[in-house]
Amino acid sequence: MECLATLRCGILLIPGIFHYSKKHFLIWISNKQHCHKFFYIWRFSSVSMALNIFLLILFFSSITVQLVYLLIFGYKFKSYVKPQNTTIQPVSVVVCARNEQENLKKLIPLLLDQQHPEFEVVLVNDRSTDDTVDWFRENYASQEGIKIIQVDYKPEHLDGKKYAITLGIKGAQHDHILFTDADCRPKSDQWLTAMSAGFDTKKKVVLGYSGYEQLPGFLNYFIRFETLWTAIQYLGLAMTRFPYMGVGRNMGYSKKLFLKNKGFHGYQNVTGGDDDLFINKNAHAENTSVVIGYEATICSIPKTTYKAFFKQKLRHLSVGRHYSGKSKTILSLFSISHLLSWVLLISLGMLRIELSLIIGGFLVRTLVLHVTFMLACKALGEQFKIAGLLILECSFAIYYSLVGITALCTKKVRWI
Repeated sequence: MECLATLRCGILLIPGIFHYSKKHFLIWISNKQHCHKFFYIWRFSSVSMALNIFLLILFFSSITVQLVYLLIFGYKFKSYVKPQNTTIQPVSVVVCARNEQENLKKLIPLLLDQQHPEFEVVLVNDRSTDDTVDWFRENYASQEGIKIIQVDYKPEHLDGKKYAITLGIKGAQHDHILFTDADCRPKSDQWLTAMSAGFDTKKKVVLGYSGYEQLPGFLNYFIRFETLWTAIQYLGLAMTRFPYMGVGRNMGYSKKLFLKNKGFHGYQNVTGGDDDLFINKNAHAENTSVVIGYEATICSIPKTTYKAFFKQKLRHLSVGRHYSGKSKTILSLFSISHLLSWVLLISLGMLRIELSLIIGGFLVRTLVLHVTFMLACKALGEQFKIAGLLILECSFAIYYSLVGITALCTKKVRWI
């Protein structure tokens, strides 16, 4: 045990060894007494003092950046006001599905039961091999307000889902289009009315929130946290007049906007990105509105295995490389400052440098984070236990580093 203890000290002090004279370098960490002596020399040498000051500055800079972002997000969610548009907007709901018969049996009735005066449901059956077509014909073939578009093949140069969405948009009757997925469920029969209120003569893009069903286990807890964390960022920035992404489970835009900007041109062969890349390239402060609240929320079925969740997030993060330079800068600043705040907290703590200052600074940031989450959950109509927020956040820092690096190194991902 003594050897392991001294080895740990040695590993921690390797960077300092190279700044020392030959005399200090020959001090071998053979026991705890020498280890403590070496550690003392390290702490108070001129080189290490300069490095310590640099690390402290970097730590508090990261904390400051985090506080600025979190305070802005918290304020935006607290002061959020729903769109006051009282004009009834005709809407088309586009649902793209592949082998989703069982999920569609639950979703379609909920969509048709929406209490909205004028809408249609457009189901795009994307090369399914199950009995989706037969089920649809048996139950809805003669019903008004719903139709199916059959996709039997896709062009080689196009991503499958983008092609299906394009066909759904072109086949939609109304200009205002809302999107959701087959494994999603509106929380209210007022979803269409709530989301469509975001459209007006200037607002052509509507961003909403989609959470996940609550299930037992840490994975589900983490997925719901990660979804909230992402929503706080993209909805918070959208309310700060910088929309950069949306989620295809609950968002909308006009058919004219889609056709005017040539649909997914420029990234039509990229796997994923049918939602966030379109928003990143076509949404701006003047044409985008945010609609949140219980009635406007969509609930989705979460992944139940770590492997499936990892693949899903890898696909989502891999499209980030196609974001605009401004989006990358703003998001990187927040993500890097978050990661650095944790890394430097641990590093400075192990070096015992100004413990009271670094712990105090981190606690302030953590308190603001908790308040921001509470304000966001209230505005979104989401029920989430924040008691384990610190553990979830630490896990997220590790997870995001692993998935982020993997996404950067992965040249191509598959949709299915």
